[in-house]
Amino acid sequence: VPDGGGAAAPSRAPVIIRGKRARTVDVHAHCYFQAALDLMGDEAKAVLPPVKGVPEHFVQIETQLDARFEAMDRMGVDMQVLSINPFWYKKERETAEAICRIHNQSLAELSARHPKRLAAFASLPMQFPDLAVQMLDEAVNKQGLKGAAIGGSVAGVDFADPQFHPVLAKAPALGVLLFIHPHSTPELQARLTGNGR
Repeated sequence: VPDGGGAAAPSRAPVIIRGKRARTVDVHAHCYFQAALDLMGDEAKAVLPPVKGVPEHFVQIETQLDARFEAMDRMGVDMQVLSINPFWYKKERETAEAICRIHNQSLAELSARHPKRLAAFASLPMQFPDLAVQMLDEAVNKQGLKGAAIGGSVAGVDFADPQFHPVLAKAPALGVLLFIHPHSTPELQARLTGNGR
């Protein structure tokens, strides 16, 4: 039910559980920050997906944020948990850390400005597990983020590799989750074949 703030009526019925309207949360909502993309240098051109709606991913601009809230209202979504697909896993330590710091600070600021509509998952430099552990702790305890979004592997190395165990253990120790975003894994072509791939 709209709150009377001029929001458009949802195009789908609200979720009702035991006679009460349930809050609807979209945990797979992406955004980008230009300052972080700029740190990718020439590789920045390959980061943005070749899909419609890319400008709407830059939600830090109020007009784009307003448009996102209007779209959420039309779909009956109360809150989005923002995340950023990892594009920095092959960068050196200093650059990866800088990208993740921009993301985490920007996501924390957005979430703080609109706490009823937005939350966020941190970005982590998973190729440097010691730094990822530290940054996850900061993101949760100092910035109020709800966990972290990570890719399905790091430069072809699976998360089963023991080097990632400290990061995988840190999330439950903090009481948060790791949202593992599937992404293209070209290395699977050499490992899996046939219809099951």
